[in-house]
Amino acid sequence: MAKFAWIGKTRTGKVEKGEMEAPDEKAVTGQLRRQGIMPSSIKQRGKGFDMELKIPGMEPKITTKDLVVFTRQFATMIDAGLPLVQCLDILGRQQENKTFKEILIKVKESVESGSTFADALKKHPKAFDELYVNLVAAGEVGGILDTILNRLAAYIEKAMKLKKKVKSAMTYPMTVVSIAVLVIGVILVFVIPAFEKMFSDFGGALPVPTQIVINISNFIQSYVIHMIVGFIALKWGVKRIYKTEKGRSWIDARALQAPVAGVLIRKVAVAKFTRTLGTMMSSGVPILDGLDIVAKTAGNKTVEKAIYKVKKSISEGKTIAEPMAQSGVFPPMVCQMIAVGEQSGSIDTMLNKIADFYDDEVDDAVNNLTAMLEPLLMLFLGGTVGGLVIAMYLPIFKLAGAAGG
Repeated sequence: MAKFAWIGKTRTGKVEKGEMEAPDEKAVTGQLRRQGIMPSSIKQRGKGFDMELKIPGMEPKITTKDLVVFTRQFATMIDAGLPLVQCLDILGRQQENKTFKEILIKVKESVESGSTFADALKKHPKAFDELYVNLVAAGEVGGILDTILNRLAAYIEKAMKLKKKVKSAMTYPMTVVSIAVLVIGVILVFVIPAFEKMFSDFGGALPVPTQIVINISNFIQSYVIHMIVGFIALKWGVKRIYKTEKGRSWIDARALQAPVAGVLIRKVAVAKFTRTLGTMMSSGVPILDGLDIVAKTAGNKTVEKAIYKVKKSISEGKTIAEPMAQSGVFPPMVCQMIAVGEQSGSIDTMLNKIADFYDDEVDDAVNNLTAMLEPLLMLFLGGTVGGLVIAMYLPIFKLAGAAGG
């Protein structure tokens, strides 16, 4: 299909313009007239200077914000009674992200060809994941697509906030450690050799701390390339191991057992699990399908295995809370609250309450982690740099003492 740029007027006289993919100009004219637009100009894109240059891998990425804005606007338009195809056409034309725009145009064309909205979205997994598609499918079947889309937008926004919290917790220590390594590296590679030359002119034995620092400096200068290559190889090796089933299981299990970070990882996993499952169940998605999707998006192999065990137990006629408690992954409070939700028949409401509680818990964990790491990192940075400076000045103090004596 060719791409056409068009300009036209609506019935109220408002000038509109946009792009459309169609076999020919006649098809574009027909589509615009069906939308109540009288075209005044239709030009085929991709000719002369109008041609767009596309570099593979350099297309703009679809952000979470793009998805949230689209979902919110789509829900509002559906709620206002606009036809599905018209909503997709309007949102596609006004979309600034070119990658997302092309996907929305293709989704619209699939719907026009007779596909359901969910099936059309399923063809584009990079933009719409399995959770999104399944919730839309449930909304279409139940005739509550606008409600489902609003729930989806709220879920994506909360998931995005949770991700930002964790990211902010990791950004600060990583920044401080990176600066510390850079400062120490500069001192060892450029400053210490100058001191070493000066000390060799003095003669005599150097203090032990000074000699240790000089030896470290000489080692780094001699093997800096080997160290960089070794670091890259180690990073590559860990990534390769993490891609294997056993490697990922082992690393994810150790991550949950980590002294400080493990608590945060566990709370994030619980918040994500309860929020996703609660959203799906309240939207009418069957619990077994919901658990399958939640397991795939868990982000931790240990949690994923625990969820699959829960799914297996439910398929055998057992409750949700019992296998969750046996897994050892989920805190007792979560299991007890879910058990109460099962007994009262309001498990989706209970799951959302747990998710809200653990969102706050993640907030507290992030604040506590930052508060604890800040003095430790400052102590590490100050102690290391201060120790290097003192080690370098010890011979000067020794020399000054000898001269004074």
